[in-house]
Amino acid sequence: MQRLAILAVSAIGAAAVGVAGLGGAGYNLYSKSQVDPMRPVDAIIVLGGERDGREEYGIELAREGFAANVVLSNPYWTGDRKMAEFCAIQDHRFTVTCVPPQPPTTRGEALFTRDLAAQHGWTSIMVISWRYHLPRARYLFSRYFDGEVVMRPVPRDYNFSIPHWGYIYLYQTVGFVKAFFQVRF
Repeated sequence: MQRLAILAVSAIGAAAVGVAGLGGAGYNLYSKSQVDPMRPVDAIIVLGGERDGREEYGIELAREGFAANVVLSNPYWTGDRKMAEFCAIQDHRFTVTCVPPQPPTTRGEALFTRDLAAQHGWTSIMVISWRYHLPRARYLFSRYFDGEVVMRPVPRDYNFSIPHWGYIYLYQTVGFVKAFFQVRF
């Protein structure tokens, strides 16, 4: 019985160390991910996600002169009125292109960016997403796009609970593993 108690305490201790290790690594890798300095680019690529201001941010950066092209990933349903408004923007300073990624993932967004860059001769892009998504997005875009990639987060706060952060760290890590195998094979 005493041996069973020692095993149980050891297992709980090992699990706690594992969770703390994931939390610490996740915090450093995802929550404090590298953000590149602002600079003009050929196109701003706004990755799909939630309505957190990302589309407005990408369009505002184009209005400020950071790019003559804005590409909005459009993995949303076809009746999305807000996305239709963004896709209909006409401004003499820049063009807006909306693309449904195939597959509807970050990899699909990197693939359509590669194709658009080849069509238009783009050599530099700015990718906009959640800050904690930037490391995985950087990995994928660096594998599919040969030019310079500037990574910028959506300007917002992430006031998530500890369990939610744990889910995000795990999700992003699994996504990295998946991306590694998709790119390699």
